[in-house]
Amino acid sequence: MNIARLDHLVLTVTDIQRSCDFYERVLGFVITSFKENRKALTFGNQKINSHEAGKEFEPKAIGIPGSADLCFNAKKPLDDVVTHLRNLAIPIDEGPVVCTGATSSILSVYIRDPDENLIEISNEIKN
Repeated sequence: MNIARLDHLVLTVTDIQRSCDFYERVLGFVITSFKENRKALTFGNQKINSHEAGKEFEPKAIGIPGSADLCFNAKKPLDDVVTHLRNLAIPIDEGPVVCTGATSSILSVYIRDPDENLIEISNEIKN
């Protein structure tokens, strides 16, 4: 089959607007609308669609708000990310810590979104 890349993923959330506001304000994602005013979050060439719990679109996964664990690579240095999070009063659950990323070691901090999904923000460690 030789899968080339992830096209998009779907987050099941309790409140789409609250979730969109968080990802826009904290991570700088762009809120977009598509098909019947559904909401998506875009960054680079990636997309996260949103399903409201109990009002999902078919076909759907059995999604539970707060069950996602996502890692995003930041363009800015992690020190700047930490400063940004502190300025927004976003608690850091853990980090900075060294982790294993998809292609290299990464330096990461962990936060939670409004549904308690675990969000990891990282920088690749250049060797």
